[in-house]
Amino acid sequence: MIARGLLAAAATLFAGAVGVAQIRQEPDRWWNPGEGRTFPATLDYQNANGTLRLLLDGGPLDTKGHPFFTASGPNGRACVTCHQPADAMSLSAESARRQWDRNGASDPLFAASDGSNCPSLPQAERASHSLLIDHGLIRIARHWPPRDLGGKPIKPDFRIEVVRDPSTCNTDPRYGLTSATPMLSVFRRPRPVANFKYIEAMGFAYDPKAGMPLQVDPETGKPVSGNLMADGRVPTLAAQMRDAASAHLGFLKDMDAQDIARILDFERRLYVAQQQDRTGGAVDADGAIGGPRTLQVSQPGRLGSDGGAPVWSEFEAWEKAPEATRAKWAPEVRKFRESVARGARVFREKTFLISDTAGINSPIGFGNPVRNSCVFCHNMSYMGMDVAPGQVDLGTTNQPFADPAPHLPLFRVTCLGKPHPHYGRTILTSDPGYALTTGRCADVGRITLQTMRGLSARAPYFSNGSARDLLGVIDYYDRRYTIGYSEQEKQDLVNLMRAL
Repeated sequence: MIARGLLAAAATLFAGAVGVAQIRQEPDRWWNPGEGRTFPATLDYQNANGTLRLLLDGGPLDTKGHPFFTASGPNGRACVTCHQPADAMSLSAESARRQWDRNGASDPLFAASDGSNCPSLPQAERASHSLLIDHGLIRIARHWPPRDLGGKPIKPDFRIEVVRDPSTCNTDPRYGLTSATPMLSVFRRPRPVANFKYIEAMGFAYDPKAGMPLQVDPETGKPVSGNLMADGRVPTLAAQMRDAASAHLGFLKDMDAQDIARILDFERRLYVAQQQDRTGGAVDADGAIGGPRTLQVSQPGRLGSDGGAPVWSEFEAWEKAPEATRAKWAPEVRKFRESVARGARVFREKTFLISDTAGINSPIGFGNPVRNSCVFCHNMSYMGMDVAPGQVDLGTTNQPFADPAPHLPLFRVTCLGKPHPHYGRTILTSDPGYALTTGRCADVGRITLQTMRGLSARAPYFSNGSARDLLGVIDYYDRRYTIGYSEQEKQDLVNLMRAL
């Protein structure tokens, strides 16, 4: 008996050891700089709505020494720090909270330069990093007055004052608007670095929002898409890397050209989208073509209304499936798939009046108001990006449309020349957006539209994180444009977006 007991105990210990070893072998969701793990050709991560999938063209990548995954600056960060694979190559507020709970201020994510509300605050305290931990927001410091691509100051046609400053950085004697080198701090969500075949695509030879030629890359003389950064402050991915290297990675010298080429190669081979819904199953099942594989093999830059596939027609097969096929689906699967298909139709076909929106109704405009649907802006086949380049003011940062955000700074903008076409001479905003690049009052609040892929993995939403969940996005649009969605339509749109 004793021998059998010892044998059983040993077997239990062995099984436990194997179990522990298996658990330890499972890579952590968080990618620390310099880990050296291999980035596989297919990489899946679970999230609250199902499974996110990342596909890498050309096969696995050894990340040991790769500049995207390796810290080279003094703050211990690499690109991957703020562009995590499990978060669709962005950074969710949930991940930021987890890293704080694990490591506190010692984690490179919370570097004082932009991972705290202001570098002058006591860095060991959670409150000093509340905008990143609670809202997923990184500090973006912009020169004031703005500077052009050559670093030359631009004379703005507006005055800006600080009305409210919970971050303390805009009134800080060293980092604020009245410091020796005046800076203005705004707080934004990191944008995903994947699916660049679509983000860099140019569907027009000119900017129809402004009636101007496309912006030109000063290094190559070639036109660029204009869909990269929230405020359009740099035109290309290479310029974005140099900007990020100095502002976010703490580099003391320019990023090496060879490193830029290696990062470009990685980012342009990477595709990200939701692959599996926890209720509806695989998003590319039974004739549907959701998921990243479609992104990998499809042509970018095509208008869904002009020769391209209609936006979100990836789920058309679920709508047109014969009853015999639907009958084979489990009740909850059928309910979800039919809801996603309805959501795609609502997205394309439910029209409403779009009014007082810079980038749409001005400067040249399509009329004010103009009647259209979500695809008026989210018009690119497979991605829901805007084929037309440029920035749009949805009101997410400007009063009276923006949701209350007492945690964000508030600025008063006073137009010195012509009043803003929709707000008048004085504007209250938490982020002037594109106006911080151009110096034009008419551009206050204009923000580059965001990719709609991988949404389930990277809450919260909008550039300032003002929508905590997908329903918050729908509710905002419903209120802003008085659309009048029914509760069923709202749920259908939420189900659509969580499957993207």
